[in-house]
Amino acid sequence: MPSTHLSLHYHVVFSTKNRERVFDEEQCARLHAYLGGMVRGMDGLAHAVGGVADHVHVLMGLKATHCLADVMRELKSDSSKWVAEELGVRAFHWQEGYGAFTFAAPDLGRVEHYVRHQAEHHRVKTFQEEYLEMLKRGLVQYDERYLW
Repeated sequence: MPSTHLSLHYHVVFSTKNRERVFDEEQCARLHAYLGGMVRGMDGLAHAVGGVADHVHVLMGLKATHCLADVMRELKSDSSKWVAEELGVRAFHWQEGYGAFTFAAPDLGRVEHYVRHQAEHHRVKTFQEEYLEMLKRGLVQYDERYLW
């Protein structure tokens, strides 16, 4: 084949340290816009960013030259500084880990809707319930001692 063709879509989830409810609705909107801009600044596709006071979902497309671990390190590190400086949340930190799940391009609309409507979703389901479902659906092995 004379060229490379990819469809690499990721749904990543990460939480505030100790899942503290840090962000109000306006701060969430600003943070989500910033995170989307960061993904675009790294030459990725920011399909959607959503979340609530204690965690964020980022739906993004990456190139073959991207390393997911590097993207996540930059996303979390730079946004931590931005949250402290721009939102005034002193000593802000994200939880150390993250969840990353791939999905097929035909599912983009469904996953995008899910990410954009986190507030409605969390009226009936906790973050822990949501995350466990994602791990199980993704066939991810985990040790409950290290989840929370």
